[in-house]
Amino acid sequence: MDVNEKMVAIFDTKKEAGIASGRAIEKAIIELLKEKEEIRIIFAAAPSQNDTLDYLVDSKSIPWNRIIALNMDEYIGLPPSSEQLFASYLKGRIFSKVNVKELHLIDPSHDVQKEIERITKLITESTIDLVILGIGQNGHIAFNDPPYADFNDTAVIKAVELDLICREQQVTDKCFAKLEEVPLRALTLTIPTIMNAGELFCIVSGKHKAQAVYETINGELSKEWPSTVLRTHPNCRFYFDKQAAEMIR
Repeated sequence: MDVNEKMVAIFDTKKEAGIASGRAIEKAIIELLKEKEEIRIIFAAAPSQNDTLDYLVDSKSIPWNRIIALNMDEYIGLPPSSEQLFASYLKGRIFSKVNVKELHLIDPSHDVQKEIERITKLITESTIDLVILGIGQNGHIAFNDPPYADFNDTAVIKAVELDLICREQQVTDKCFAKLEEVPLRALTLTIPTIMNAGELFCIVSGKHKAQAVYETINGELSKEWPSTVLRTHPNCRFYFDKQAAEMIR
């Protein structure tokens, strides 16, 4: 393992990884709010985040009214009422249960270019303090798939085509019933936008992520596996279940 082993924690179950990451995020939020009046957090939306978000919702220590929440990606082309939207997931899992100071979710349903401009303005207004994320089966961060990953991207957010492995994963994760239902395009925050945050908490579970986890931790820094860039962040911590980490143990 060519990263600091203190950055990587491996747990027997997905739930244990979620609880541990939730505790660490809770602690980070509390510490940051000793120094700042408000903080800004970017949230991922995926089944791998369920237990982490459940822990945060149940926390009695987090002052949500001092948190500005954003998300990192969203499908293009789904109807606004779709349950598959990441906004729908986040509202159902967390933001219908806690009252944040501000909530800014990506919504490309009206005009994609105007939404890019809106989110760019929001992101660049101030520092992003925390990012809660996962990695994809193809090593993507948000929807920065290998064909579009750019470690030096000058954009804050952009429209991308989703690669086949990424779309197949959405079916594996049971977010869609079949491949044909998975949108071809999405909006995603770029890699520099995510990497510019103060702290990153990366939660990954499942045997289908084992190769991606191996490459993330042990592989060469490469856009072929975009998640390898996470190793270059000074404050990125990884939380894996044993199935996801089976190749690095």
